[in-house]
Amino acid sequence: MVSLPRDTDVVVVGGGPAGLAAAIAARQQGLDVVLADRAAPPIDKACGEGLMPDGIAALRQLGVDLPLARGAPFRGIRFIDKNRSAEASFLHRQGRGMRRPELQQLLLERAQAIGVRCVWQREVEALGANTVTIGSHAVRYRFVVGADGLQSKLRRWSDIQPAGPGSQRVGLRRHFRIGRWTDFVEVYWQHNRQAYVTPVAADEICVALIADQPMRFDNLGQSFPDLAERLHGAEPVGGTRGGASVSMKWRQVTRNNLALIGDASGAVDAVTGEGMALAFRQALALGPALAENNLATYEAAHRRIARLPRFMARLLLLMGRHETLRHGAMHVLAAQPRLFEKLLALHVGHQPALPRDLPRAAE
Repeated sequence: MVSLPRDTDVVVVGGGPAGLAAAIAARQQGLDVVLADRAAPPIDKACGEGLMPDGIAALRQLGVDLPLARGAPFRGIRFIDKNRSAEASFLHRQGRGMRRPELQQLLLERAQAIGVRCVWQREVEALGANTVTIGSHAVRYRFVVGADGLQSKLRRWSDIQPAGPGSQRVGLRRHFRIGRWTDFVEVYWQHNRQAYVTPVAADEICVALIADQPMRFDNLGQSFPDLAERLHGAEPVGGTRGGASVSMKWRQVTRNNLALIGDASGAVDAVTGEGMALAFRQALALGPALAENNLATYEAAHRRIARLPRFMARLLLLMGRHETLRHGAMHVLAAQPRLFEKLLALHVGHQPALPRDLPRAAE
């Protein structure tokens, strides 16, 4: 069992991808880092399991290379709405589908290799101005990072308030053993609900359902008959996992010597596919801010990083709620694939951002 020190530069609370990325980024800056989580790896949760090219690029900056033998590549996004479809390829890079526990293991191996001290199955019981109690052990810190998810205790203890009411949908995920029929991530659309199909291995896919109301895989044919036909006879792999898809913004993501990251710092609806990429990009901004003893730079970077995904989430959710708008958009995207490619390039950070006032107005 890893022992806890009395003093460290940074304590990261939460050992999922966001927490591990934050720990790696801080350690890359030469800081001493302790990471603690009440669970033990591998830590899984409902997730579409697709890594966009910008997320893969951020992982490389963190020193995490994805082995070719792990996961499955995809070259773009395909939208499917009844008898309409539109697709776009990434301009320069591929995405990668990978089971979340596999990704966490790669991050954990990188963290341990560079000297992050990871302690598992230890509950964080109290937070003071310069001390955190992990189990029964008090650790003095210079900074503490909350990567403890949507229901973050650190955020609650620090009394950071939401910037608005937010919204929540319901997500469900299951894996199926089946040969790949496409090298795209497929997004099936219905009123107020989407189904995502992501390849995660040569003979396995991840299917994620997101809707305003709970759905069941047993009733998949009622909402997505084309997908249900594709999956007919496919063998489920493992169980079904559910979770929330939340859109939430907080008034701030830092307070004194606390910084929040990942879902603890706010979330965009899973319709964007950018959840993990956001966390990795936030980590790359947080590391230098910790080293420079200036969390204000992280606060500003966090707002900038989240602006476009928030805008895209609102746009895509609007499409989901309004059939006429969605059908019109699908018609335009199918007729003008270059336009779709440019929008996709913008979404994954390969094109200049929209005018600054547009994404901000959509927050």
